[in-house]
Amino acid sequence: MAGRVLIAGVSTRAAAESAAKAGFEVTAVDAFGDLDQHPAVRSVSLPRDPAFTAQAAADAVRGIEADGAAYLSPFENHSRAVESLAERRMLWGNAPDVLHRVRDPFLLAGSLRRQGFTTPVTRVDVPPDLAATKEWLVKPFRSGGGYGVRRWVAGEHVAAGHYAQEHISGVPASVVFVAAGGRAVVLGLSRQIIGDDAFGASGFRYCGNLLTSSDDEILTDRVAGVATELATRVSETFGLVGVNGIDCIVQDGRVYVIEVNPRWCSSMELVERHYGLSVFGAHAAACVDRALPDFDLPRTRRSRSVIGKAIVFAREDITMGDTRAWLADTNIRDVPKPGEHISAGLPICTIFAEAVDAQQCHVELQHRARILLEK
Repeated sequence: MAGRVLIAGVSTRAAAESAAKAGFEVTAVDAFGDLDQHPAVRSVSLPRDPAFTAQAAADAVRGIEADGAAYLSPFENHSRAVESLAERRMLWGNAPDVLHRVRDPFLLAGSLRRQGFTTPVTRVDVPPDLAATKEWLVKPFRSGGGYGVRRWVAGEHVAAGHYAQEHISGVPASVVFVAAGGRAVVLGLSRQIIGDDAFGASGFRYCGNLLTSSDDEILTDRVAGVATELATRVSETFGLVGVNGIDCIVQDGRVYVIEVNPRWCSSMELVERHYGLSVFGAHAAACVDRALPDFDLPRTRRSRSVIGKAIVFAREDITMGDTRAWLADTNIRDVPKPGEHISAGLPICTIFAEAVDAQQCHVELQHRARILLEK
């Protein structure tokens, strides 16, 4: 398969690179225009100030010809922007009506519980009878990457545009899969790195993944089996297509489903890097031909090392020096341009590491982040 594809999202480097390597003619629109964007990719970057929006990205590429259009975060929360992106192009991804349903936390939780899966208690507000018996989080409906998620304060009324969800302690994890015709193939199972100060993050902010092997003591083969069943059921119920992700918490072997991310997810880059699977190729095949890859995750996970990635955030306002030397290091990606101003709290770059297990991989990522921030 080949053709022209438009890819839009706040950060496109990984997905655009995957598409270019798969033989597509790619135009990418995002908020960064990274220095290491694939040389075959036509890059359109929007200013981050004012803040990047999905609608602004869709409007910026109205005149660009493409056979297909694929979206990344934050389009899943902006169905009108998805409609704009798909004007005169085939939408390679989940349609707006699917997004409305699968991104509804109450509809998702109710559907999964009826099918025998476990989810946190999810409410419009914190009911008085449960206020003291559980820990609660307040989340925006239009969520992504942990932005705006915080602990509920006793007595607080949950504001409009937000909802309350039971806080489950455990290991945050991500399941990524490709779906078509009510079927699903799981491509990877990873631990999530959340709020780690070593990377300049805090609270519930997402800052990385560790793609695990079958030896992982938390994300075991049994958990992988639950993840496969979960991906299939979600795909059947909501009619998902292409690549998708599920965020969950694993606690004592139980998998609590938090949310579905019905688009390209950050950990998919690790799948391509470690397993050699063309993730965008699989996405396009699922969307255009309803074809799924012949991929055996349990076999692939055996006797593998652990590979991880972490996003390094600026602790204070900075102006980048000459970053061109970073291009020679394959473990640094999303390289900012020389002289670029990066405000506190925004991402600087992404780093990678590989080790024998998740703990050592996490430590190695922290070590590399310290070296990078000292430069």
